[in-house]
Amino acid sequence: MSGNILAIDQGTTSSRAILFDGTFRPGAIAQAEFPQHFPRSGWVEHDPEDLWTSTLSVCREALEKSGLPLSDVAAIGITNQRETTLVWDRKTGKPVYNAIVWQDRRTADTCARLKAEGHEAMVTAKTGLLLDPYFSGTKLSWILNNVEGAQAKAQAGDLVFGTVDSWIIWRLTGGKVHVTDATNAARTLLYNIAENRWDEDLCNLLGVPKSMLPEVRDSSDDFGITEADIFGRPLPILGVAGDQQAATVGQACFKPGMVKSTYGTGCFALINTGDAPVASRNRLLSTIAYRLDGKTTYALEGSIFVAGSAVQWLRDGLGIISQASQSQALAETSSEEGRLYLVPAFVGLGAPHWDPDARGAIFGLTRASGPADFARAALESVGYQTHDLVDAMRADWQGDKASETVLRVDGGMTASNWTMQFLADILGSPVDRPQVLETTALGAAWLAARKAGVWPDMDEFAREWRLDRRFEPKLDATARGRLIEGWHDAVRRTKSA
Repeated sequence: MSGNILAIDQGTTSSRAILFDGTFRPGAIAQAEFPQHFPRSGWVEHDPEDLWTSTLSVCREALEKSGLPLSDVAAIGITNQRETTLVWDRKTGKPVYNAIVWQDRRTADTCARLKAEGHEAMVTAKTGLLLDPYFSGTKLSWILNNVEGAQAKAQAGDLVFGTVDSWIIWRLTGGKVHVTDATNAARTLLYNIAENRWDEDLCNLLGVPKSMLPEVRDSSDDFGITEADIFGRPLPILGVAGDQQAATVGQACFKPGMVKSTYGTGCFALINTGDAPVASRNRLLSTIAYRLDGKTTYALEGSIFVAGSAVQWLRDGLGIISQASQSQALAETSSEEGRLYLVPAFVGLGAPHWDPDARGAIFGLTRASGPADFARAALESVGYQTHDLVDAMRADWQGDKASETVLRVDGGMTASNWTMQFLADILGSPVDRPQVLETTALGAAWLAARKAGVWPDMDEFAREWRLDRRFEPKLDATARGRLIEGWHDAVRRTKSA
């Protein structure tokens, strides 16, 4: 059987499809952006049809570009923006409301109320998560309580819930399959990660009928077969993982203690913690890294809501660059005397602060501050935020044992050598950039190829990981400490309480 795998990477601002060959190399790539909807301050939505049609179009385009006969495509792997929440009619397949995106903060009051009522300890013990609007459960509850007739239809069994993977699979299979994988289920506030099941107490807490929930499968598993008329031939869907877990797989972080950080719209760092969930003392999330052959591997995760989107803000909000790639050249012209601190809390602060009411701020402005200083502050904010995550991980993961951890990085921002060097400097530890930067899609492809039996096992796949460049820290400890102290002062001033 051919080793070619079609990987679907359905993200926050665009959908992509990549064909990987049997040597794990990306070939034909297609990408399509789709509209973002902001109906109110703090609200972020997608039209579910945009998610589907953009996914369908890029898959067809990539297949056409490749020139491969469909008989040479062994399987499909899917990776997706996590926590984004959809509800649709079981019979008609029509969504009852727009997809509520992971960035959306409309349920902040609900989360605050549940915390005040004392529920967070129970939620964290079962899910590894915190009560924050970031996760799917309160978004789902909002739809049921605010869309006319939704609660009654849900109780009658007529509505189904899914994260984006479930929605894409439903559409690819013509509505025949309603499933998700363990990594996506783990991000819903409804899934008990230690017992690997939907949890009755959590469903009751959020008013969610269990009949709405998809069947949970391993990350490398049978997720159905596409309708023949979609691509011209049925293709099996054999791998699914949320984007950050897929990147963990794609970076071959299979051993406990290995860390990866992905830089896209947001930034997400995960450390493999092995076969048992680790309770964080520093407000990180305990989550599922992947589940293979019924065996669960866990991770600690830190989530930054704004990384690449800070550069988009420079382009679209301030208009000081016309394309994202210009940010590095502009930042390089900033002087040390002009250094600013940007706390990009545009949609609140993620880990380890978890402050949904914080809003962005910039500190250190003088009359001489200009576009170059803003560009530098935006890029450096990603390094500072990553430092806070890795610092928390080091404290949680067996103390000083992780102090010399090498960070494996991927995502669009890693193409900037300047940004990666600052990251290594502020972390005080090496940063490794792989030759294949499409690690999120690669992870989904490996999960599918593993099930199809056309790619090698975990150990050989890990041995094939190739380094592009290692960034060694050059900043001395005194200078690093001074910069971090300034950053922490800026964060304290930004937080809502």
